[in-house]
Amino acid sequence: MIEARDFSGRRNFPGEIGNDFDVVLRRYDAIQKIPPILFGLILFGLAWLPARMAWTNAIALWAFFLLDWLMLALLPVFQRSFGPPQPPTFLLALMRLPFALLPSPLNFILQAIGSLLVFYGFWIEPHRLKVTYQTLLTPKLKKGTKIRLLHLGDLHIERITQRERRLEEWIKQLQPDIIVFSGDILNLSYNRDPLALEHARQILSEWQAPLGVYAVAGSPAVDLAEMLPDFYDHLPIRHLQEERLDLVINQQTVHLIGLSCTHRPFVDAPRLEKLLPPTQDNFTILLYHTPDLAPNAAKTAVDLQLSGHTHGGQVRLPLIGALFTASLYGRTFSSGRYQLNGLTLYITRGIGMEGAGAPRVRFLCPPEIILWEITGDGED
Repeated sequence: MIEARDFSGRRNFPGEIGNDFDVVLRRYDAIQKIPPILFGLILFGLAWLPARMAWTNAIALWAFFLLDWLMLALLPVFQRSFGPPQPPTFLLALMRLPFALLPSPLNFILQAIGSLLVFYGFWIEPHRLKVTYQTLLTPKLKKGTKIRLLHLGDLHIERITQRERRLEEWIKQLQPDIIVFSGDILNLSYNRDPLALEHARQILSEWQAPLGVYAVAGSPAVDLAEMLPDFYDHLPIRHLQEERLDLVINQQTVHLIGLSCTHRPFVDAPRLEKLLPPTQDNFTILLYHTPDLAPNAAKTAVDLQLSGHTHGGQVRLPLIGALFTASLYGRTFSSGRYQLNGLTLYITRGIGMEGAGAPRVRFLCPPEIILWEITGDGED
């Protein structure tokens, strides 16, 4: 059991403007403002560092840097993703430097493998949208009752791409009874962009399910409070703001709690308490953007918490897992299914990716949507 921790003395929080990650990311964005010719020379200077005064080695490594730059610059041209190319190119160059110190031809073989990984991580995996199938048996529903619930999270729309078109196909194919969305509509770089908003409305307008489509706000820095009301007014989606819906399914009540996320569990936990049902007899779902409230929710009548925010780290390494999760609990909450006493928590890897200068990359962490089959095992 993961115990709830007290974060009231913390200075900054994930998902808000001005936190440590946000500050670093925005300074890192300044790399994009460097004139291309000067940036190319900086890359050559980096290539010269491990070259041991050998021009051929420096030029060869520089060529790998330039290839990375070209691959990232072409992403928006081919409608794959729409981030700035220079910041991630610089980061990739730094990551290549240690391998350049190895003897030839090993160093060049590894650099070539690196180029293949860059192509896969930026061009291929971000569009390999998968369906994860989950089942949950509960005595709080009558035996034989089945609910097909589709959980979506972290769209982070920049423009409509192959990934979003595939999402629409999956929703039509899966035919869920109910759809829930755990927040983050637009990419951080595009959350005031009119065309991104138009594309996001186009995507969400296609979501349909017999028992309804429901959504909560994501991170305050992404799902802007002044934007959300007008955005959802034009869509067949119920935007849940501090409310509990009592859905009648097969003559039974299922509670759906939608709670906006402040990323402060000590603030949101008391708000959750006020929304809890009067008894623990009925199946209760909590839709909340980040997993960080789960240790608190595990002490309540909530049976299933559906969250996102972490993106699964976007980049995962074998044996190590996610490198970064933007969770108050660190890598404890990464992605997938967790059991906290009677609470089942699922953290989606999400559909889109981080914004600003963050690399539009996924590695061993493909985007996902989750189809739940919740089955009753109680008395008739």
